[in-house]
Amino acid sequence: MNPIKVALVGVGRWGVHLLRNFLHQPQAQIVAIVDHHPEKLEAVKQQFQLDSSVLLTTQWQDIGEIQDLQAVVIATTAFTHYPLIKDALKQQYHVLAEKPLTLDPEECQELCQLAEYQQRLLMVDHTYLFHPAVERGKAIVNSHKLGNLRYGYASRTHLGPVRQDVDALWDLAIHDIAIFNHWLNQTPVSVQAKGTVWLQPQAEWGVGNTPPGLADLVWITLTYADGFQAYIHLCWLNPDKQRRLTVVGSRGSLIFDEMSPDTPLTLVHGELQQSDKQFIPGNQRQEVVEIPKEEPLQKVCSRFISSIIQQTPVEVSSGWVGTELVKILSALTTSLQLGGKTIRI
Repeated sequence: MNPIKVALVGVGRWGVHLLRNFLHQPQAQIVAIVDHHPEKLEAVKQQFQLDSSVLLTTQWQDIGEIQDLQAVVIATTAFTHYPLIKDALKQQYHVLAEKPLTLDPEECQELCQLAEYQQRLLMVDHTYLFHPAVERGKAIVNSHKLGNLRYGYASRTHLGPVRQDVDALWDLAIHDIAIFNHWLNQTPVSVQAKGTVWLQPQAEWGVGNTPPGLADLVWITLTYADGFQAYIHLCWLNPDKQRRLTVVGSRGSLIFDEMSPDTPLTLVHGELQQSDKQFIPGNQRQEVVEIPKEEPLQKVCSRFISSIIQQTPVEVSSGWVGTELVKILSALTTSLQLGGKTIRI
């Protein structure tokens, strides 16, 4: 069988990682790379020793001349996603898009409907949903080993990179929201967000009627239909780098800590036992959960190609999943604008 011909649009920080992985996919063939910056095209040509047959162009329209092109991978800034994905689907290409799908839930829904009409795959690169620790964590949560689920919390902080096209909410929150939704098998019914702007108070960007300023620090509350609440701390000017998410239950807690690469998933057993009027900790022990050593992005790329070949959907990270996440982010933006008002979804 001939490999799936793929064009990559955007070779910035994340696009380079996508390129590396697709070049190692035996059932994929990179035939074109598009980027507005010629120096980036030259850089990846040298870095990956690309064959002269690979089209390197600054013009999106040039890929329309490629014979038998089947798939497009879009790794450009978020505000460019909608027109690029729409055009790609209209040209009958399968599409893998970097998160978020777009900045507008209605645009996301339109693209999902277009993909279904064109009978083409629309997949979003929510990489964490393919992380072995997240996959194993979902199985543990769903096995009820934690007892009755009570609440969750997550922190995603670091000293940069500071974005100029979106705020910390849109840059960072989608990862932890996606994991919570995936582990809980549900989506929030209401949300709340409060933020602080320090670095770019005059910046304007393209989500709704967002006032000037990109929030550097954001605190989020997600409330689910069963009463479970998740709290998320986001900041891109905090030198204490954290990538940690926890779900707490009546019999233990499950911790996904990306900053512990050798032991990223830990199950902490323990519960309170009542004696008269006292509550005494019991059954306490810590269990490191073994997970396979796999690169999540490699799994994303492999799933995209295999789904095209097998003509099967990617339900874990479909366009519809991406749409739901954008809907949540949009509601959080509204809450942020209103000073932390709770917004029903």
